[in-house]
Amino acid sequence: MNDVPFDLDAYFARIGHAGSGHASLDTLKTLHFLHPQAIPFENMDPFLGRPVRLDIASLQGKIVLGGRGGYCFEHNLLFMHALKALGFKVGGLAARVLWGQSEDAITARSHMLLRVELDGHTYIADVGFGGLTLTAPLLLKPGREQKTPHETFRIVEAGDHFLQALIGGDWRSLYRFDLQPHYEVDYSVANYFLSNNPASHSSLPS
Repeated sequence: MNDVPFDLDAYFARIGHAGSGHASLDTLKTLHFLHPQAIPFENMDPFLGRPVRLDIASLQGKIVLGGRGGYCFEHNLLFMHALKALGFKVGGLAARVLWGQSEDAITARSHMLLRVELDGHTYIADVGFGGLTLTAPLLLKPGREQKTPHETFRIVEAGDHFLQALIGGDWRSLYRFDLQPHYEVDYSVANYFLSNNPASHSSLPS
């Protein structure tokens, strides 16, 4: 079902975008701001025993046409398809969540984010990290404090890249990631674990 065309007009209507459809930094910033405001983060389906499907048809049917939300794979895959439809050069990355963990914790690669190449610069985009979801893309420039419409963020390079948010005067790590490309099949494996394994916070308890 991955040959289903992406309905960009329906996506724009879902997030309330009536502006430019050009692959520019302004467009990227606008879409990144609108998407998390319009589409909620939610993981109800696993708790209801329903499968979480990541193909284009399912994402559009549930989120764009159905008015639902989703979790990181659903949000960021939908956003990736929208950006590709606009002509952006975008690919997937994977992260180890550190929120509530120690800085050196080795957690599974259970989070998805995006890498966007634009005008000779690399940006990180992520519209699916729950209560601390980015509302603007971040330039992949370690050490630079970057303000968004909500929190201030920075990327710290220490072997891997660490995404941190300034909260209450302290820098808190959200996750760590590297730049190895990930593909839809990779997210399907992680998605199956998160939505089905009793050890996952997103799955139906046993």
